[in-house]
Amino acid sequence: MGVKLLIADDEDMIRNGLAKYIQLHTDRFDKIYLAENGQIAIDTIFRHEPELMLLDVQMPIKNGIHVMQEAQRAGIMPVTIILSGYDEFKYAQQAMHYGAKDYLLKPSRSSDILKKLNDTADGIMGVMENKYLAERGGKNSFVDIAREYINEHYYENLTLNEVAEKVGITAGYLSTLFSQQMDCSFIDYLNEVRIEHACSYLQQNYLKAYEIAYKVGYHDDKYFSKVFRKVTGMSPSEYKRM
Repeated sequence: MGVKLLIADDEDMIRNGLAKYIQLHTDRFDKIYLAENGQIAIDTIFRHEPELMLLDVQMPIKNGIHVMQEAQRAGIMPVTIILSGYDEFKYAQQAMHYGAKDYLLKPSRSSDILKKLNDTADGIMGVMENKYLAERGGKNSFVDIAREYINEHYYENLTLNEVAEKVGITAGYLSTLFSQQMDCSFIDYLNEVRIEHACSYLQQNYLKAYEIAYKVGYHDDKYFSKVFRKVTGMSPSEYKRM
């Protein structure tokens, strides 16, 4: 599960350039729709119901205010961030009145726009997760499901993308959730699970270190030793002697 984004701007360089930049630098968005005028933006909202919209104020056929008014009347208003020039500030204020979450002044750097979109998308995903939890009686959050999958498949060549796909959210959002809820990164949690199982094998005292490394998902025994020391503060051989 990811966020659907609509970029509505009549300037080709801004619209297409932003879409390419976003696709290269984040995976928060499942779909990115483009609209070169207000009417196409409205049609896209009705057809695809994007959760997030980056909306230019001044566009042909219908401006951004009209887009918001029609989406609001239909009850399918995306979370909206306005793009506005300095001389259009009164329109930005009007857009905020109609429910826009925020606005950015043109010209804005692509990195600043992306940060705003990512932060907003994370908020939307949080709402989606709360709804998901409510439907399941408050059990099995996205992180819980990811942890269960890791605990069952830790010995495989797991990646963040693979686990996120199994959970049904974007890799970027899963990474954010691990940082927020587990106070560690995805790879740190995976390493902790693997090393915990490695310790169990070492306590049994019948497998060599390189065999244990392979059994818990590492294909390089030197890297395994490095991670083991980072997690436990000692080498596998030192742990085994203890």
